[in-house]
Amino acid sequence: MRLSREKTNKLSHVIISQFVASDDVDFIEDRETIRQEVLQILNALLKDEEKMDAEVRKKISSQKKAIPEGSKEWDILYDKYYAEELKRLGVQEKS
Repeated sequence: MRLSREKTNKLSHVIISQFVASDDVDFIEDRETIRQEVLQILNALLKDEEKMDAEVRKKISSQKKAIPEGSKEWDILYDKYYAEELKRLGVQEKS
């Protein structure tokens, strides 16, 4: 998924706001330092997701027959290969 810098920045602020609102979170670093770390984590996760998406698309395009993107078959293969990539990385998809 591609998110603009503004959107990831906004998301990091929303996450920190949730931490601040929680009685279960105590800050041992200043909020801006933590927000910057959250932003780095978000960007790393988005980059990993882009790599997975590219790998899945590559697998689909390497099929013997051409499968048009947006077709039901393409969507089924995308979901299957994406789940396989998640499993390979040790990430379980929620059912």
